[in-house]
Amino acid sequence: MPLGGPLSAHPTSPSPRDASDLSQELALANEHIREGRFQRSLALLAGLSSIPSGLEVSYEHYRGSYSQRIMYTPIIMSGVLTATGLWGVKSRWAGTVALRWVSYATLADCFTGFYFHIRGIHRKPGGWRIPIVNIVMGPPIFAPLLFGISAYLGVIASYLRREEDDDERGGELMPRSAREGSWHKQLTGRSHEPISWEQDLREGRFQKHVAAATAMASFFSAFEAWYSHYKNRFQYKVQWTPLIVGGVLIGTAVASIKSRRVAHKLLPAVSAVAVVNGAIGFGYHARGVLRRPAGAKKPLYNIMYGPPIFAPLLFAACGMLGLLASLLRREK
Repeated sequence: MPLGGPLSAHPTSPSPRDASDLSQELALANEHIREGRFQRSLALLAGLSSIPSGLEVSYEHYRGSYSQRIMYTPIIMSGVLTATGLWGVKSRWAGTVALRWVSYATLADCFTGFYFHIRGIHRKPGGWRIPIVNIVMGPPIFAPLLFGISAYLGVIASYLRREEDDDERGGELMPRSAREGSWHKQLTGRSHEPISWEQDLREGRFQKHVAAATAMASFFSAFEAWYSHYKNRFQYKVQWTPLIVGGVLIGTAVASIKSRRVAHKLLPAVSAVAVVNGAIGFGYHARGVLRRPAGAKKPLYNIMYGPPIFAPLLFAACGMLGLLASLLRREK
């Protein structure tokens, strides 16, 4: 008697219909991204990505005993951004208005934190005369800007269209003209629609913009990984990987600003490697926390004083930015 039937009869094997449905869903998602109709999805991503950032800031500032009241603001803004992002999934007003201003306020708080971290390094003995030592031992200089990734996604989401939105022309046979003196405006009397950065965002045409953001975020994250791993003298060879992958991602993202081919072919591959590398780093950092005295019996204490457990996820977020850029259309 045979041990099993044909492969198609196996209860766990996907049917051709299931594979076709999945292919159609992926094609629809890609179409929505290319046309700028993914506000709900990006609002959700902005809200969820704010959670690890807020947790990272909370225990970093706990180490500093919250010596200044302003150290509470990124934690508050992280919670507000998370709530607003989730609200934006359900509400068009929240996704367009509330999320935009909360994200702008969060970005302002991030730049304020960047200033305070620079000041903290300056106030250490020797200040900027011994930059390597004080950057490594002082407050993480680019950490506030990494927190800004979630706020940046929230700003972008607020200008996009909803997934359920149809063609904004509302059944019109011809789009509005882009120039004020166009014959179409003179003939129909309808107002023109000038091409602007807001229109490019709404139509999903901001690939170069996101590629530039990917390069900057990757630089900040790789720099943070460098001085974090420098503290224990790169004890493990795997600690070099975020620097190597980050450098390659920076170069690829910069090249994507100039080259459409690089943006569509090379950038998604390198970005996927960055996401995987961030996930692996998260595993190593979690293992480092569990290997500390008492391990899982004192999770809060060991997370506070162990390796920064959520930092690799911020590096993975840079890879997600690169993947998003590779799916978008280029600006006009």
